[in-house]
Amino acid sequence: MKPALRILALGAFVFLFILAPQHASAQHHPVTIQHWQIHYIPEQGSLNMPSPARENWQDADIYDPKTTLPKGSRGVWIRLELPPTSDWVNPGLLADRLYAQDISVYRGDQLLLESTRAFAFDLNKLILPVAPIPEQTDLYVRLLVTGERAGLVGGIRIDDFNELSERFISRDIPDVLLGTGIAFLGLVMLICTGYLHRRQRSTWISLCLIALTTGMLMIFYSPLPYIYFKEYGRLLSYLFDASMFVLFPSLIYYIDQMFEGQFRFFTKFRYFQMGYSALCLIALLVYAFTNGRFFEPYYLISNRIFGFLILFQLVLVLSLSIIHALRGNKNAITLSIGMFLLAVLGTTDMVIYYLSERTYTLFLWKFGVVGLMVTLVIILARRISADYGMLVNYSKKLELYNHRLERTEKLKIISDLAASVAHEVRNPLQVTRGFLQLLSGKSDGKNKPFFDMATNELDRAAAIITDFLTFAKPEMEAVSLLDLSEELRKIETMMNPLAAMHGTVLVFSSQPGLYFHGNSSKLKQAFINVIKNSLEATGTNGKIEVTAFSEKEDIIVRVKDNGEGMEEEQIAKLGVPFFSTKAKGTGLGLMVTFRIIEVMKGSIEFRSVKQQGTEAIIRFPLAAAAKERDSLGGAGA
Repeated sequence: MKPALRILALGAFVFLFILAPQHASAQHHPVTIQHWQIHYIPEQGSLNMPSPARENWQDADIYDPKTTLPKGSRGVWIRLELPPTSDWVNPGLLADRLYAQDISVYRGDQLLLESTRAFAFDLNKLILPVAPIPEQTDLYVRLLVTGERAGLVGGIRIDDFNELSERFISRDIPDVLLGTGIAFLGLVMLICTGYLHRRQRSTWISLCLIALTTGMLMIFYSPLPYIYFKEYGRLLSYLFDASMFVLFPSLIYYIDQMFEGQFRFFTKFRYFQMGYSALCLIALLVYAFTNGRFFEPYYLISNRIFGFLILFQLVLVLSLSIIHALRGNKNAITLSIGMFLLAVLGTTDMVIYYLSERTYTLFLWKFGVVGLMVTLVIILARRISADYGMLVNYSKKLELYNHRLERTEKLKIISDLAASVAHEVRNPLQVTRGFLQLLSGKSDGKNKPFFDMATNELDRAAAIITDFLTFAKPEMEAVSLLDLSEELRKIETMMNPLAAMHGTVLVFSSQPGLYFHGNSSKLKQAFINVIKNSLEATGTNGKIEVTAFSEKEDIIVRVKDNGEGMEEEQIAKLGVPFFSTKAKGTGLGLMVTFRIIEVMKGSIEFRSVKQQGTEAIIRFPLAAAAKERDSLGGAGA
């Protein structure tokens, strides 16, 4: 029982410990002060608290905060009614957004908080613990700036101080973390620049600068870094301005590269933007080294003029992105979607910003930047995939080239050997054949079959030598304009009896008007070799289809059979001397076929699937029949 009681007691203690602070802080719901009064501080006027008389103050609220200072003002007093705070154990107040460099908070004559900045960044936050007081009191806040705006935006929230402290951080920390991630990515990309080709570096560096400066803008646009690192606030504000001056020239350069310089006006505007950004950087340096002495001209150059320039740039990019996307380029469409999102959100931000007299807090552009980054990653992934595909394709082409080079070297050796030996061997063979025929006529019938066998073998050797000579010297004696349909009809007539003997159906079909340059006898020799190979591969009940048609500037002839087919390794060796899939084949016939088609400026390739058949695809350059006939007629005349 004792262990069980101890566990129950511990559970009750934990339950009360968890509930106690929640109960204390939940005694009252958060209160938001939405209405207050303001009093502008003249440039040369006193900083003392003005009289509480009604005529000295103007009404303001979250819908009309009146943050734009009248000319000749340097700040504003804010008077607000603080509700009773005794319902909270540890009350506090939070202003999520206000424009101020110097902040002073008073309750009556008592100074509750004083914060000063030595730099011009005016986006600020205020959190302050207050004493639990049962009655309503007046709170006075003095905001001083060097710019044109000062005041409270969005009201003041009254709640438990611990809850407000979490809210103080949580509202802006996502921007800081997101900006840090993007900036880190841009820095890593910039470090990797050295691994790229020189022609790719400029575009890559501009993309790195876009990521790096975008991340820095997201970090330094948040008030948190200026609150927690106040001693570096001046440097942070300079980095914010410098990032903005670098981002937009980098962005417009990257987009111009994507457009490939197709829009001259956009390219000229890029030069102008880069020049003006360089002017802004120079103005920033002057402003920094003079400790803010020339704030007015710097503010005019870097805020007003540069802001309208950004707005014009976003509208221009939006228009050109739509035009470029309509042209159908996939990468352009993807990038245009990202640029469209950034341009729409950025333009909306800028329009609202100026229509609200610069009281609006820019935030939509962050979503646009994230969308743009996503599209850039998609484009990068697509380019990597395309590069990988090109690499694989290049490897295949290189392998094919090496195979062809090896084949060419072998063929050259055989060609030289055939040219030197064939003539010397043919003459003795013919003499030997003649003597064998003579002896055969004088011998008895018993030895005649042996003489016939010897004669046939000599004829086979002579045919091989003829193939060698054809391969060694494939030049055609007479080149003329051939009608492929007519040539195929002749080949069909020659091959039909042989196909019938093999039990194979031979089907020819040809598009009319297919003219090309070649030699009729050599063409027949090449096609007869290909069709004979198909006949021997199909056997009985086979089918061979010979189809001819034009495709662009080529004549395509397909010889397709339903034979036994070949493996990829066998296809790769076709045309190599002495390689054959037939038991008694030499491979010379197909070798000669390759050479004949090559001399006719054609090409041949084979596709085959085992047990399904083989297809030979032969290409010849198409000739214009009418033009060739006119030229031949003119020559004859």
